[in-house]
Amino acid sequence: MKYTVQKGDTLAKVAYLFKVRPFDLLLFNPHIYSEQSYLYPGLDLHVPSINRDLPLIGDDVHTNLEFGQTDIENKIPELRNKGIHVEIIGYSVMNQPLYAFKIGEGKKEIFYSGGWHANEWHTSKFLVQYIEQLAEHKQNKTLWNGYDIDKILNDITLYIVPLVNPDGVDLVLQGIYPSHPYYEDVLAINKGMKRFEHWSSNIRGVDLNHQWPAGWEIEAVESPQEPWSRHYSGKAPLTEPEAMAVYTFTNKHSFSHVLAFHSQGQVIYWGYRGMEPLESKEMVERLSLLLHIRPFIQLKVMEGIRIGLSKKRVGLDSLWRLGLEQIHYPLKHLPRFGPTTVCLHLKD
Repeated sequence: MKYTVQKGDTLAKVAYLFKVRPFDLLLFNPHIYSEQSYLYPGLDLHVPSINRDLPLIGDDVHTNLEFGQTDIENKIPELRNKGIHVEIIGYSVMNQPLYAFKIGEGKKEIFYSGGWHANEWHTSKFLVQYIEQLAEHKQNKTLWNGYDIDKILNDITLYIVPLVNPDGVDLVLQGIYPSHPYYEDVLAINKGMKRFEHWSSNIRGVDLNHQWPAGWEIEAVESPQEPWSRHYSGKAPLTEPEAMAVYTFTNKHSFSHVLAFHSQGQVIYWGYRGMEPLESKEMVERLSLLLHIRPFIQLKVMEGIRIGLSKKRVGLDSLWRLGLEQIHYPLKHLPRFGPTTVCLHLKD
């Protein structure tokens, strides 16, 4: 049968959809060179009909499938049915909605976010699965790793923005193609290269994690001076709509904990010039020990959105330093965050 590639598709996801192997698709589509080839929207594929005695697809395969904006939007009706509130907090450069999910009814507000870097889509998938499991335990009034989720969510309200950089994630998953509105710009930034595994910026080549008005000038001097696949801070703080959306959203609330999830390295960045509350150190030490990751690093300089625990408002420029934790962890270990984050950040 013929299948036309849709936005967000990858070879692995199409193979999973039709219960065939990626290799089977390669055999029947000579214009696809390898399992790492990008599938552009509108591309026609021939999908073979293969009858097998044993199923090819297991939970482990599904766990490792790529995840992006389309997957989030497909999930929204199911999440709403499980009692999760969904709102749009802003739009990306390419006018894609930035979704925030909310669960819980408590006065204490907590904020998680992921998908800041385009090649870290794993964090978006983890956060969506995480809030979905929270909702299921709340609805069923069941314990999760010994924790009474229903009781915890009566005391706190958890907000999650799973994907801050949808345009960048789409680029990493599907590559660039002539009908893409930023085709020429992206190729120029990437020096003509058409592979994007290394790309962490948004679609305009700005690193969203370098956009905060907390020592932006210092970081900008040490970063690339033009749009680049990573680390370019932009022409000024908060020039990018994705960063501004999260910044505005945060300032509409009074979050007690704010965590930004990443998937490269095994470290927790926290602290800001010794101004963080005393309880931050204890919090990060406990998290580090429970996750068995390398010792946390207390930053002495400003390097984008980094860590700590905030108990009070300290002004917009300092908020990002005193109220944000940035956790870096490999994909294969992300499920371990489930009970740990409940323990340290929902219950405390």
